[in-house]
Amino acid sequence: QVQLVESGGGLVQPGGSLRLSCAAAASGFTFSSYDMAWYRQAPGKERELVAIIGSTGGSTHYADSVKGRFTISRDNAKNTVSLQMNSLKPEDTAVYYCKARRVGGLLQYVYWGQGTQVTVSS
Repeated sequence: QVQLVESGGGLVQPGGSLRLSCAAAASGFTFSSYDMAWYRQAPGKERELVAIIGSTGGSTHYADSVKGRFTISRDNAKNTVSLQMNSLKPEDTAVYYCKARRVGGLLQYVYWGQGTQVTVSS
């Protein structure tokens, strides 16, 4: 069974920084075959895509709301994906989730982490 474990959340003041990490662990799980993404869900809102990185790390995409402030990266040797969050705003407050996705023929393989809380408040 694939496990994605997020860490690094917490309470930070507006303008501050946090670095989230997601570690993947499973027998037979080929991390480097999966696109990885960070999503977030604020209270009363739908889960939204924050950033995504391709399997090789060569391509990235960001939500407009975080462009220029957040950076997604991955280390395929360590089976980890990170999200560096700078210039944090109160509206960034949410539970952040890590997601792994791979398409194999007609099948799609998707795994989610349990989430980590990020609170931006003074």
